[in-house]
Amino acid sequence: MRTYRLRTTALAAATAGLALALTACGGSDSAGGPAANPAATKGADTPASTGTVTPSGEGASAAPSDGKATGNGTATGNGTATVTPAKAGSGGKATGGDTTGDSYAYTHPCSARNLTVKVTSPAGTPATVRIITVTNNGSTSCGLDYFPTVGFSAKGSALGLQATAPGGLGGAPAYPVRPGATAYAAVNLNPSGGNGPVADEINILADKEHMPNADGVSLPLAKPGSVANPKVGLYRTNTRDALNAF
Repeated sequence: MRTYRLRTTALAAATAGLALALTACGGSDSAGGPAANPAATKGADTPASTGTVTPSGEGASAAPSDGKATGNGTATGNGTATVTPAKAGSGGKATGGDTTGDSYAYTHPCSARNLTVKVTSPAGTPATVRIITVTNNGSTSCGLDYFPTVGFSAKGSALGLQATAPGGLGGAPAYPVRPGATAYAAVNLNPSGGNGPVADEINILADKEHMPNADGVSLPLAKPGSVANPKVGLYRTNTRDALNAF
């Protein structure tokens, strides 16, 4: 059992270089997911997916319906985003044995090209909370960092704020995500109700440990909110558990 090395690398400045990408229950903010020739899509209240990574939720959707942008992380409106990762990752195909179990995931980090990332605002959750979902669209299990790295932007400019994660982590070498399964992580933009700048976009990197910043996605928030001392929880198997994992 290894002790997890907590990271709080700032996505703030890095988010400026983040490739925009856009592809849960209740209302949504944005999303992202996989695609044959991935491009990022950006919008609101709709999930998205990337050929490599497509975010969805408050600001992402797989099939864009509004404005459209392209690049290493192209965004398409209506809450969808697709990201074209700088590198494929190491979750390749298996050569034998059980490739869909947790043990396989522990030694095979997820590849951005096989993930769909979304951010939503489920009904019944606090107004300052968003739920990030990361779905494994691959045919084998893969491992994620214990939590996503999250930053915020306003009108395209990074706010210099990054959500902090719980400390003292340890246990399994990764959070396993089986084929077709989804990992959930809650983000509280303003847990103390303090004064802070208003963010209209959230920047997400599903696995800072194994992915370059170019694999991150920037998703529009359908409901912009004030950001002060933001916190992000650990990946969990459903929304309810994610809300208790701060």
